[in-house]
Amino acid sequence: MKFGKKKDKMNDNEDLKMENQELPKNPETEDTPVAESEENNENQCPDAVVDTIESLQLKVNEWQDKYTRLFADFENYKKRMRQERFDLLQTAGSELMLDILPVIDDFERGFASLETATDVDSVRQGYELIYNKLVGILKQKGLEPIESLNEPFDTDLHEAVTMIESPEMKGKVVDVILKGYKMRDKVIRYAKVVVGN
Repeated sequence: MKFGKKKDKMNDNEDLKMENQELPKNPETEDTPVAESEENNENQCPDAVVDTIESLQLKVNEWQDKYTRLFADFENYKKRMRQERFDLLQTAGSELMLDILPVIDDFERGFASLETATDVDSVRQGYELIYNKLVGILKQKGLEPIESLNEPFDTDLHEAVTMIESPEMKGKVVDVILKGYKMRDKVIRYAKVVVGN
């Protein structure tokens, strides 16, 4: 029996120890008591939420305004660029035309002098001068002829019209039917040529 009483005393001591020990704390509710947190939620959440919603709405309105303005600016830019491109295409050749007008004047003077000219060589020299003037103007603008005669046939520069038997000129340009031209290293007209076979 003594043994049984001792056992009961041990159980009582353990119960007392358990009561004195702190229960493990919940990290979510560790610092704030339940009643206080509920009061804080009731008092602070609606105002904080309203303030947050209002500030977010202001930001959304600001970004929408910026987007609308940017979109309108971009549309105006596109219209302006279209108009500038159209104007450029309309007047692209005006500078070249102004440079060529003196050549036309020279031709008109040459035609007028043909009626009274008796010396064919002087007329020929006059037209050679006009031709050289025109070629010089076009060269200044970047136009240059493609040299083809006796050159190797090149599909990037030449268009073969026909081939003729010529063992010594095999694969080379034998004759030029129509001269080709490049504009600043870009072919704008292929030379029509006869190629040796």
